[in-house]
Amino acid sequence: MALTLARGNEKTLGEIVINKNTLHGKALLSVLLLLLGLVVGFIIIWFTTESPPVADAQPVSVPGPLVEAAWLADNFKNVVVLDVRTDEASFKKRSGGQSGPVNPCGAKARKGPFKVSGHIQGARLVLWKNVIENRQIGEVEVKYLVPGKESFEALMQNAGVNNDSAIVITSNSEHSKDVPLATRLYWTLKYFGHDNVAILNGGTARWIREKRGVKYGSSEANRGNFKASQARTEILATTDDVVKVTQRGGTQIVDVRKQEVYLGLNDPATLVRAHAKGHIPGAKNLPLDLMVNRAVFYSNAEISQVAALMKVDTDSSETIFYDNTGVDASIGWFVWYELLGNKNARLYDGSMHEWSLDAIRPVTSLKME
Repeated sequence: MALTLARGNEKTLGEIVINKNTLHGKALLSVLLLLLGLVVGFIIIWFTTESPPVADAQPVSVPGPLVEAAWLADNFKNVVVLDVRTDEASFKKRSGGQSGPVNPCGAKARKGPFKVSGHIQGARLVLWKNVIENRQIGEVEVKYLVPGKESFEALMQNAGVNNDSAIVITSNSEHSKDVPLATRLYWTLKYFGHDNVAILNGGTARWIREKRGVKYGSSEANRGNFKASQARTEILATTDDVVKVTQRGGTQIVDVRKQEVYLGLNDPATLVRAHAKGHIPGAKNLPLDLMVNRAVFYSNAEISQVAALMKVDTDSSETIFYDNTGVDASIGWFVWYELLGNKNARLYDGSMHEWSLDAIRPVTSLKME
């Protein structure tokens, strides 16, 4: 028996039933696949997004400006770990492990920097671009300056920082150049009045080398109530301050850049270059690699001995640290102010970048001070 359909198509009743059942089967399969996808997606989100810490965590006092991995492992539930990086990918995703330079002679090559991926459990990502600020000063734009009070408050609140939080700052710390991200954030917290803060010695790279676990994916935080206090201008040096020092003397200025840059032989290897080769007149040279090695700080005794060789005073004399952008210089400030106890140390955040924007300001080259 045939059943006549619209547009003259003819099919048997059995064919219609079969086709109808096939359509129902395909629809059911599509629904099941959709539900399966939703379940898998939920599981992925569940396991790659860390929940905010429990509300009954009790803040502690950090034992000093530097903490070791063992202390953090014992106390991480009661501290806020801020992981400052230039990118999100290394915080969230796995990398390919270690890599090293290729030796064309065939000899076994020394392994290169430890490739860090993932983060310490509970760590909150702080993107480096939000720690610094560009501002118009007169007719020029100056980069990498201390951020405004309101923007820094928002940054810390979004990271879950409270006024009573104990903070431990880490960076991925694949090499010494990562450390200034941590020390500059540390300096900024101090500048805005938060004292219960420390830096993880060796950073996340050392944490991983010690076979401590890391997490991947995002890390959530409940919004904090952090409020910045009155700025501590006594730990900041402005361009006007440095101009006065070069005119009257009496204050030690320390350049933490590589010696060839300090002498004016090479251009600064940075995206924000100084506009003149050389150094601020009267400045002494103490490269940052003489203070920290692969994100681990040398001992106070070692730093003091090296500083003496470089004719840099480690006593309580007023000392201003600078580099190209006031970032690397924060290592010098941290070492002098916190590790060596010189509370007269200051950071010139504008540094050589701001100094050399005005051609009237003098620059010295090919001279060790």
